[in-house]
Amino acid sequence: MQAFANTVNGRAVTSPTSFPSHNPATGEVLGQVPHSTPAQVQEAVAAARAAQPAWAARPDAQRQALLQQVADALKANAEYLATWVTREQGKPLGGLGPDQVPGARFELMGCEVWTRVPASLDLPPQTVFEDDTRRDVLHRKPHGVVAAVAPWNWPLLIAIWQIIPALRTGNTVVLKPSEYTSIGTLEMVRVIAELLPPGVLNTVSGPGDVGAALVEHPDVDKITFTGSTATGTRIAQAAARTLTPTTLELGGNDAAIVLADADPRAIATGLFWGAFLNMGQTCACAKRLYVPDALHDAVVAELKALAEALPMGNGLEPGIALGPIQNRMQYDKVTALVESARADGATIVCGGQAPAGPGYFYPVTLVTDIADGARLVDEEQFGPVLPIIRYHDLEQAIANANRLETGLGASVWGRDTAAAAAVAQRLQAGTVWINQHGSIHPMVPFGGTKGSGWGVEFGTEGLQAMTQAQVVSLKKG
Repeated sequence: MQAFANTVNGRAVTSPTSFPSHNPATGEVLGQVPHSTPAQVQEAVAAARAAQPAWAARPDAQRQALLQQVADALKANAEYLATWVTREQGKPLGGLGPDQVPGARFELMGCEVWTRVPASLDLPPQTVFEDDTRRDVLHRKPHGVVAAVAPWNWPLLIAIWQIIPALRTGNTVVLKPSEYTSIGTLEMVRVIAELLPPGVLNTVSGPGDVGAALVEHPDVDKITFTGSTATGTRIAQAAARTLTPTTLELGGNDAAIVLADADPRAIATGLFWGAFLNMGQTCACAKRLYVPDALHDAVVAELKALAEALPMGNGLEPGIALGPIQNRMQYDKVTALVESARADGATIVCGGQAPAGPGYFYPVTLVTDIADGARLVDEEQFGPVLPIIRYHDLEQAIANANRLETGLGASVWGRDTAAAAAVAQRLQAGTVWINQHGSIHPMVPFGGTKGSGWGVEFGTEGLQAMTQAQVVSLKKG
């Protein structure tokens, strides 16, 4: 059984104890992951701290050039790393094509793109005020050591979202991958770190105790986290004790509202993948669908036809569109929410029964005859299940969409885009899409409101989030 290692100060580091990583499609043990000790967390942070001044002092063009070389390395190793994503996370390697099913190869393509774009951006000094008596120039300075805690749903791509903007702006990084999907992330960091000075990018691995030791470390200057609201709350509490800045992208329970003028057939594919991308295991998937009474049955029929036509299975096999749920905890949660809806009298239009055999497979499940207040509507399922709620009054649908304490994303679907935009402005979410859902871009800021976190990633605003402002004020004359 292969044992994998962390990267600390440019060296491969193992630990006295380890834990297995499993393939969620087969149950196979893929390898052993080191459980970092408190001393190893200390070593990783110390390495990042020691490397940071020289990294920040490098000419900006050198950091840009090095990160472009990182993008080249990600491209060169894309198939190797994508295979790890499929084996460890479960999403199909290729699926039915990049325009229909973004799978593991899509994730690696995203890693390259989300490296090249931040590497190409600049944060030059900005004169914010000048008159005859003074000139005030705003400079962007790195925080120092960034602690990054990555999730299991897009394990490599979201890690890149955390790593690259931090490095671009002169910070050094200690990354903790999810204990469910550590191997692929550790291997990606190994590839990247070979191009960087020792200590600039480091990893520690293990369950929650390792993450807690990292984010509570007094030499960490910035924390970035993607994951559940519950864990994000604990991180925010720890950060408050040391006044450490945080960027938190937390859970979502995104509402999608279909307007009365929508064409069910025209919107069906976009709605389907907006809800079921990565088997619904995406923070900004559509997780509640509000449909006007007159269109309800037609929308349900279109979604049902798609759900029943797409093959589910081991993502390493060709032609697979849908993979497993990643872990047993999430599988049990999805199952319990469906059973709760069934017990309360909801209609299971399709799915709703796990197939026999190995793996955490659960079919795409559409649930109707359900309303706000049901567990499946109010709790984020983070899986391949979509509650579809009839509405008779648009005002009530908007109120219901805004009712919960999450606000990551939302979407509005209709032919009259001006009317859809007017509804979008009234939804309480960090991003509201029109006639699409979950479509992100490396230049477009992304982040949540309410219980879905604070701060933004991507683009110039995402780079700024990895810096602290310094004003140099000159008295003239």
